[in-house]
Amino acid sequence: MARDADIASIYQLGSSPATRVAISMKNRIFSTPYSTKGASQKQVGVLSTFDQSEGRAVDPVRAVGFGDRVVELVPGLTEPLSITMNRSLMYTSGIVQELGYRGGVDGLVRSLRHHKWPFDLRSELVFSEIVNGFDFNGGQIPTESVGKGIQNVGSAQFALITYFWTCWLSNYSVSFPADSAIVMEDATVMVTDVTDGASNYGTSADAYGDLLDAGNNPLINSGSGSKIFSPR
Repeated sequence: MARDADIASIYQLGSSPATRVAISMKNRIFSTPYSTKGASQKQVGVLSTFDQSEGRAVDPVRAVGFGDRVVELVPGLTEPLSITMNRSLMYTSGIVQELGYRGGVDGLVRSLRHHKWPFDLRSELVFSEIVNGFDFNGGQIPTESVGKGIQNVGSAQFALITYFWTCWLSNYSVSFPADSAIVMEDATVMVTDVTDGASNYGTSADAYGDLLDAGNNPLINSGSGSKIFSPR
């Protein structure tokens, strides 16, 4: 089935303000819709919201006989990142089809239990012309930012790339209200892993793993991070 983007002007790109503050108009979400048969990722249109949420428990450590104080806070395991999307339903494309499943007019998928394979998502937070012209010195990104998920998305326009790998839909709902003509779909996505799309898993400081330089490391940059690790 032809995707709406191929026949309608509703997916055409428009201009957006150039500001230093990040705005939602510059956050582009890409998926692999069923209509492309996996050939390429396409931008998901008519999204009203794209929300990310992640959390983990932080447990306090205390010691008997040392009074009422916390020795150290120990981070626990991180829960899977959750993404919530709210999208206007279209006759020939629903959010299920946009995520690669053979639903709606494309096929028989009508329930989450019909999903057998996961999908990937990509986010591009496109920087404004102010950032490109001043902060990036006319399109030359800083050396320390090279290969850190910042990509040229065309015409010296840079974007901060985030990949959401091996996603599954955990909740889907659609509402047909009597007091509003627009039909909205809500989907909650659970994400297996999140990366910048440029780094790999290895043993260097620029790779994901136990030696990841995540910042606040006083062994690398003296004086950074918490003073709890300073020599006494």
